[in-house]
Amino acid sequence: MIDRIERREFLTGSALLAGAAAVGTFTAVGEASAASVATPVSYQVNGRPFEGMIVYDDSVKTKRPVLFMQPDWMGVDADNIAQAHLLAGKDYVVLMADMFGQGYATKTKTRPELFAAVNGLHDNLPLTLACGGTAYDTLFSEANKRGLVETGKTVAAGYCAGAGFMLEQVRAGADFKAVVAFHVTNPNPSVAGTPCNIKGRVLAIHGSADAVTPKTKMDALAEELTQAKVDWQVMTIGGMAHGLNDKQRRKAYMLMHDFFTETL
Repeated sequence: MIDRIERREFLTGSALLAGAAAVGTFTAVGEASAASVATPVSYQVNGRPFEGMIVYDDSVKTKRPVLFMQPDWMGVDADNIAQAHLLAGKDYVVLMADMFGQGYATKTKTRPELFAAVNGLHDNLPLTLACGGTAYDTLFSEANKRGLVETGKTVAAGYCAGAGFMLEQVRAGADFKAVVAFHVTNPNPSVAGTPCNIKGRVLAIHGSADAVTPKTKMDALAEELTQAKVDWQVMTIGGMAHGLNDKQRRKAYMLMHDFFTETL
């Protein structure tokens, strides 16, 4: 799993932001934050309180495509909200799912506690699907009420554990035009034999030196997608571990932007 210092470097790496701006992908931090809005939205799953986030640039008055975001194992914390601002830029309305419950992101957690939270979802497919599906439906409904979204143009991105949760959601038929999975944890179905009902395109961006998710698991994902006749790509970045340095981040985000643009 990517650790806290790597995530902070991800958000503050000037090389990443400069590179993205140069190719027209995302606005720089200063520009994005000037009119960027993050609105919490509360809802319940199985009687438990959850709180997702709608993130967008309020200076843009036209409707935009939806980018549904499944964050990493830290949940809807300050770093992942900052990352959502970068993803949104002026091009998307980001809907960020809360997979762990209201208040989880603000708690100090040990690594065993983080693993326990992830495994609690991974080992309970109905709960994974309920958390992801309810988050999307609730956040989309609220964003649509506000006149923010261009219906019919929906994409998704998942990070680490969130990428695994996202894959489970699209296997179950969630209707996204394209999905990008970054350094995915648990890329294979949590329940063996789960039907692959993926409707859109899939891009997985993975590191050749990723010890968390070895090549055998990514090969199994590729075979699953092939058998299901999904339009898929797995982009392996040489030397990349379970995280990204500045150069790798620039490459990964340009790949994502191009993938979404050609799809939508």
